[in-house]
Amino acid sequence: MSTKPKLGQLESTFAAQEDGTIAVRVYNTMKKCIIQLMLMPGSSISEADVSKTLGVSRQPVREAFIKLADVGLVEIRPQRGTFVVMISRRDVKNAQFMREALEVAMVRKAATADDKDTLVAELDRIIERQELASKQKDNKEFLRLDEAFHSAIAAGVDCALGWRLVSDMKIQLDRVRFLSLNDATPVSALVAQHRAIVSAIASGDMQIAQETMEVHLREILKSLPAIERDNEELFCA
Repeated sequence: MSTKPKLGQLESTFAAQEDGTIAVRVYNTMKKCIIQLMLMPGSSISEADVSKTLGVSRQPVREAFIKLADVGLVEIRPQRGTFVVMISRRDVKNAQFMREALEVAMVRKAATADDKDTLVAELDRIIERQELASKQKDNKEFLRLDEAFHSAIAAGVDCALGWRLVSDMKIQLDRVRFLSLNDATPVSALVAQHRAIVSAIASGDMQIAQETMEVHLREILKSLPAIERDNEELFCA
């Protein structure tokens, strides 16, 4: 049975969105709230409620709902309503598979880049900030910096399109990551994996860069069974 979500957090999240049209801001707000589990899998959401909460007309909300359906975050059921989709085990595993293929190619390219020193310096700075977030037990900031780390590798090899593809594919992975903030691989281990990736890039070793990235990106698959077991009501096949 679906549940009616509390929409209070939508308002503050929407207020923080400064770029784009109202429809884009509504979409980014809803996307963030779904990924960060402020809107839980299975919950129902209505254009009228979201429109009222955000203080916007229903048209941009309708446009946002359509786009959210396109990326697989909501299901629009005619005459029944709009629902946040459950987390699909199959989609999570497929997304991890495709993400790994793209990011391994990127990190191999990074290891042989002529200007990798600039990239390595940027990655080191991100890791330092991750360590600070870890000490402060700021898991959301840690995950934001994890995103920045992987995005920086893509940018460092001039592969912005590849990163956009990864970002779209890993939406379901991100929901699992937020669901498992306290139960997945310890952040200290993830930081160590990031350092290993940077070391491989700096040394110019494509094979080690590939292997360290594979180990890192497969952590979610190791955590998935326990996460499913503890949150089975949020998952579907």
